Amino acid sequence: MDKLIITAALTGAITVPSQSEHLPYKTEDIVSDAVACANAGASSIHIHARNPENGAPSSDPEIVKEIAMGIKENTDAVVCITTGGGMGMTPQERLRGAALCKPELASFNLGSMNFSMHPVANRFNKLGWKLDWEKEYVEGTKNFIFSNTFGSMEIFAKTMEENNVMPEFEAYDVGHLHNLHFLVKQGLIKGPFWIQFVLGVLGGLTAEPQSLMTMIETADRLFGPENYKWSVIGVGYPNEFHMASMGIIMGGHVRVGLEDNIFVRRRELAKNHELVEKVVRLADELEREVATPAEMREILGLKGLDAVDF
Repeated sequence: MDKLIITAALTGAITVPSQSEHLPYKTEDIVSDAVACANAGASSIHIHARNPENGAPSSDPEIVKEIAMGIKENTDAVVCITTGGGMGMTPQERLRGAALCKPELASFNLGSMNFSMHPVANRFNKLGWKLDWEKEYVEGTKNFIFSNTFGSMEIFAKTMEENNVMPEFEAYDVGHLHNLHFLVKQGLIKGPFWIQFVLGVLGGLTAEPQSLMTMIETADRLFGPENYKWSVIGVGYPNEFHMASMGIIMGGHVRVGLEDNIFVRRRELAKNHELVEKVVRLADELEREVATPAEMREILGLKGLDAVDF
């Protein structure tokens, strides 16, 4: 069994500052959280850009590069740059950060889907929003389709190949794995694969043991267990830690962070590094060693820090 790869997803594009005072969105705060997570045991940092003035999701590649450089200057953690973007961004806009920085990893979403957090609005319509853009943004996700067409996936595949970036495939449902299989048959993608099973998004598969088992069984059948490594994301609390425990036990890997869940315990808001620390404790109790960044690079066959452009 491989050592455990822990990815820290610091801010995302869906969590909003009103949900947690600990959500970083200023560039220096994102870097500081990344370093704290790496020190706590995360071998990979998944980054999104935010407008440092108001916290809104941003596709500005210069902000992405500033974050990536700050992380590289302070830790040897693997940097994974999102291509998920935010509502209304084109594929080209979503790829700008990865194309500029040429990181070791970049996310690659495998299918279109409903992707919503609109139930959050019910609470904050009563409590009040901190920032002007949040209410419209959160309520707008009720009618949001996260578009990842075969045309856009072809653009993602070609751009990542041209820039020597390994895809971190994001699969929210079983059909997404079949989409990856199709891309392989078309010659657009080559294995071995690094796949994140994203469970618990409203619009995708639920974060339940049966869902994870279905994803693993499907991936095994389509690709062969020797041709991919997997990690699991449980969206929300306590899903994050339930799925993390299964990942640890079953030989997979784990992603945590405020992008996916804002609580370290019930009704106790988390800091990013506290979520990493909790998974490290779980791994220790279950006697699964945690991978260093160097060991993660070896497990996945990454190109190394000397080959990035930041």
